[in-house]
Amino acid sequence: MSSSTQLSTTSTRWDARLWGVLLTVSTVIGLDALDVSMVGVALPSIRAELGLSTSALQWIVSGYVLGYGGLLLLGGRTADLLGRRRVFLIAVAVFAVASLLGGLVDNGALLIASRFIKGVAAAFTAPAALSIITTTFREGPARNKAIGIFAVFGASGYSAGLVFSGLLTEVGWRWTFLLPVPIAIAALVAAIKLIPDYRPERTGAGYDLPGAITGAAGSLLLVFAVVEAPEVGWAEPRTLISFALALALLTTFVIIEKRSTHPLLRLGILKSGPLARANLGGALFFGGYIGFQFVVMLYLQSVLGWSPLQTALGFLPAAAIVAFGSPRVEPLINRFGTPRTILAGVAAHVVGYALFLGVDEHSGYFGAVLPSMVLLGIGFTLAFSSLNIQATAGVADSEQGLAGGLLNTSVQVGGAIGLAVITAVLTANGGSEASRAALLTGLTPALLVVTGISVLGLLVALSGVLGRREEPVMAPEFALAVE
Repeated sequence: MSSSTQLSTTSTRWDARLWGVLLTVSTVIGLDALDVSMVGVALPSIRAELGLSTSALQWIVSGYVLGYGGLLLLGGRTADLLGRRRVFLIAVAVFAVASLLGGLVDNGALLIASRFIKGVAAAFTAPAALSIITTTFREGPARNKAIGIFAVFGASGYSAGLVFSGLLTEVGWRWTFLLPVPIAIAALVAAIKLIPDYRPERTGAGYDLPGAITGAAGSLLLVFAVVEAPEVGWAEPRTLISFALALALLTTFVIIEKRSTHPLLRLGILKSGPLARANLGGALFFGGYIGFQFVVMLYLQSVLGWSPLQTALGFLPAAAIVAFGSPRVEPLINRFGTPRTILAGVAAHVVGYALFLGVDEHSGYFGAVLPSMVLLGIGFTLAFSSLNIQATAGVADSEQGLAGGLLNTSVQVGGAIGLAVITAVLTANGGSEASRAALLTGLTPALLVVTGISVLGLLVALSGVLGRREEPVMAPEFALAVE
């Protein structure tokens, strides 16, 4: 519990401060997404200037994923325990400093270190941002609308990163690291002025330090093992030992949480069927999508011969649908409920992936690629906001950061595992070779795996529809919490 005063209203209009809070935290989420996508196109230029090996180059991307996916759960619970505003402000400041350093360094190891630090910062901003929204807007239509806008910024940030990376790399790869700096500073200034303070009630019990250490170490090692496996080999002793140690640490974490009076992760929260389905479904949803994106980018550039900027623009139809549709999806969620909208979104992705199975070196964008992009945009519009709403609905304010951290952890780990599996399948079938024929040989089995992952997500979503009980009617109210 926290000491707070709530200003409630039944008006359908939001005042300037409510909009300010929403837009500030949404901007930071968009910045996180922008940073993830922007570095990809710059990698060849970075390798040429810094003389990095392929393995080291991979870690410029994977270092961010390691910090982000490995520490999200800790970041979410820290926001609940220390105050979501405080954690958000510190993490945004660290993100800005790490971005600046990344644009200035001349050493590959330092660049990778800056990316890891940025990932750690994002692991604290993402769940804190979501918990700020879910505690500022009351559960129901107002929160659904706010999360829809939140989702628009995330999708738009990712798409903008693809475009900006193509433009900025022409000037110099360092600008892809420096661009987030002024945006982060502006968001930090706005957050200081707009986001209400949050002072959690002190219980005197302290924090679950053993749980924090084992949970963070286990998560980091798991993500590390997944990211490294395609390069090292899934059956190599190093990979197997890493997975075994990660399993041992996470098992120890669960044992500690069961016995702790004030656990980092209250295991009882996982007994919620909707929350569990949202996390599992989110992992499969993003695992399929990240793998598909990797395959499509390889296809467009290496098979069709597109430039990085053309490739980025090829994804814009999906982003435009998300940007246009997400603010308007709230009535559908309120009418049909999150289980059905998630099911529809995942089904759209399954069809989109299946349609792409027939591409070859002669396929055109409008006939072969665009239909899948349209379905991906529709699927994201329906599923992304719904997953966020379902993962946090019915959760106490004191555990909103935990719920947000769980979902983001599922999404990041799911994406990392999906990409690792797709990379392994592509490589095993000749997709790592330079010729178009070899790439096409590897693309088909990789796309089949992508579709299979999404079908598993469809089954999870279907179980939510078939097994769901009647949902209570949500009051169309919202509140600004001054905590």
